[in-house]
Amino acid sequence: MSFYDLEFNDSKGNRIQMKQFEGKVLLIVNTATKCGLAPQFDELETIYKKYKDKNFAVIGFPCNQFANQEPETNESMVETCKINFGVTFLLSEKISVNGKETHPVFTYLKQNSKSGLFGKKIKWNFTKFLVSSDGKVIKRYSPMTTPFKIENDIIALLK
Repeated sequence: MSFYDLEFNDSKGNRIQMKQFEGKVLLIVNTATKCGLAPQFDELETIYKKYKDKNFAVIGFPCNQFANQEPETNESMVETCKINFGVTFLLSEKISVNGKETHPVFTYLKQNSKSGLFGKKIKWNFTKFLVSSDGKVIKRYSPMTTPFKIENDIIALLK
């Protein structure tokens, strides 16, 4: 299976195929609106706007598996992200990133990246994965690594 064989539903339930992102560098993030790291939405949006016309996209995958920090519905979560953080990048419906219900996108990302400090398991909200324009998982970043600290890696892949 390749990265481009994967699919997910956006926050409105529309089926999105990763194949439509072929040729783009992607930053994929598990998000939560009530997390203490939620201010990273601002940096994610800034980077998205800066590079979206250069074959780059950010996709947020909201997850409520960590301390109930994404209690919103799919609809209210999108509104919260827009109102509080100005988010315009694509958001999926709420998913699981660990356990039996792990979404296939995160199963793939975890299997095809170097393990974090706690193995393949996602440790917390705002774990980030950088995917190259040919669908290879380039790097996994910890929740504490802010999007601005990833910008140079994004620029290198866009060249």
